[in-house]
Amino acid sequence: MELQLQKYRNRHSLRSKILRVLWSLCWWLLFRPTPRGNLFRPWRAFLLRCFGAKLARGANILPSCRIWQPWNLTMGAYSCLSERVDCYNVDQIVIGDQAVVSQDVFLCTASHDVTSPIMELTTAPIRIEPQAWICARAIILPGVTVGEGAVVAAGSVVTRPVDSWQIIGGNPAKFIRKRIMKP
Repeated sequence: MELQLQKYRNRHSLRSKILRVLWSLCWWLLFRPTPRGNLFRPWRAFLLRCFGAKLARGANILPSCRIWQPWNLTMGAYSCLSERVDCYNVDQIVIGDQAVVSQDVFLCTASHDVTSPIMELTTAPIRIEPQAWICARAIILPGVTVGEGAVVAAGSVVTRPVDSWQIIGGNPAKFIRKRIMKP
């Protein structure tokens, strides 16, 4: 059996494609050029909400953050998407209260079925529970839930769910130790 990519059909609706084009224009012209800092934080949140993002009070999205489909993004209170975070959110990405996603992280909710002759698109949501921290340059793959208070070490590739209050790291990410907060 060989690949038959000429038979591949894009599953995204025309409406979705048009909205993504409009969002890209908005991102380039109105979102991305804003300076870092608290003054323009409400403006960026307003733009994302106009495209369907669900953002709680205090959610912070830095201007260099890329969000593929804002309508698939939910962020809790005082959560943060830092510099150059790439949210490839073909499916839902939910970020809990006070969760931090550090710079250059890639959150990827889509892949392809490598057993399919047309490499059919597959998607699964990503959930980052409250008080979790995704350190710089980590990659979170489709279907992963990062538990409450968990820490994903810098540069890790997370392919499986992470239990609450664990520290994990590596490629693929493995358990390092429990996260115990000082009193």
